[in-house]
Amino acid sequence: RAVIAGARNRLGERGVGTVLFLDEVHRFNRAQQDSLLPSVEEGLLVLIGATTENPFFEVNAPLLSRSNLFRLHPVSVDEMVELLGRGLEYEKAEATPEAVLHLAERAAGDARRGLTALELAVVLARREATAGSRVVVELGHAEAALDSRAHRYGTDEHYDVVSAFIKSIRGSDPDAALHWMMRMLEAGEDARFVARRLVILASEDIGMADPQSLLIADAAARAVEFVGLPECTHNLAQAVVHLATAPKSNRAARAMWDARADVRAGRGGEVPTHLRDAHYKGASGLGHGEGYDYPHDHPDGWVDQQYLPDDLRGTVYYRPSTHGYEARLRTGDRAGSGGGTGSGEYARPGGDTGDDGESGS
Repeated sequence: RAVIAGARNRLGERGVGTVLFLDEVHRFNRAQQDSLLPSVEEGLLVLIGATTENPFFEVNAPLLSRSNLFRLHPVSVDEMVELLGRGLEYEKAEATPEAVLHLAERAAGDARRGLTALELAVVLARREATAGSRVVVELGHAEAALDSRAHRYGTDEHYDVVSAFIKSIRGSDPDAALHWMMRMLEAGEDARFVARRLVILASEDIGMADPQSLLIADAAARAVEFVGLPECTHNLAQAVVHLATAPKSNRAARAMWDARADVRAGRGGEVPTHLRDAHYKGASGLGHGEGYDYPHDHPDGWVDQQYLPDDLRGTVYYRPSTHGYEARLRTGDRAGSGGGTGSGEYARPGGDTGDDGESGS
């Protein structure tokens, strides 16, 4: 309020505008950000907000819509070397080219990280220097300074690394998947979060192509709870390698999405009479269960009958792929069996399995 009042006085008395710079603007809560909106809309304040997080996650949408977004890209290695040189001048120290290059490359484009590591390296070098001698940062000092810093990442990079992790497993690249997993764990990510992502992926991206993957992902998740870090990293790594190298299919997930779309669109009428609950007294008088054919009364344990609502009769949600175990579920290219079953192109108990289940995936 004081800043806004002062800006109003300067503008009214002297015709001077006010530029308000807010560092780490994501630390302002929603109400605090909203309080700035009228002054920005009025032109009373020129607001410049800086954040290390993704503004689309951390800044109010009305404030963001009235702003120009500028992304500051990582500093290049050459620029980092120049910046570290200025830091050495300020510290009144020197460094070998190898030490400077190591710090510049390991800073990963983050100027603050590079300067912080340099500051620590200078402290280490100064401890070893004799009184009155030059302070020279050697490669060993640079390595020790970097090793003493925990790798951290912010909310924005959290989402990016998680995305890269999932896409690497989906893309069947175990090396990349292991790298991104360790990036998360070394940054302090909760191992239970990693385990949950594996359980979800096992069904969404692998599914019936390798049903065993869900069991392995679940076992890894249980190991995280039972064993804990750091030892459970072995269990997570094994699960990641298995899921990355397993055949892939999202047909079960797609079937679920299509079924959900029909339900949300209001498709699917009443439960067919023969499928209704008939166990209670009076149900038979309503016709519930009449005409239901009990599958176990048949040698194959399966009978061709309608299970979907009348208005969805013949609808196919699940279409098996030709990958891994799922290939064994296929019966050919028929899109449905007609009649009232709505059955897709997958094998029924005792029926033709189509092929021998071998997959080219």
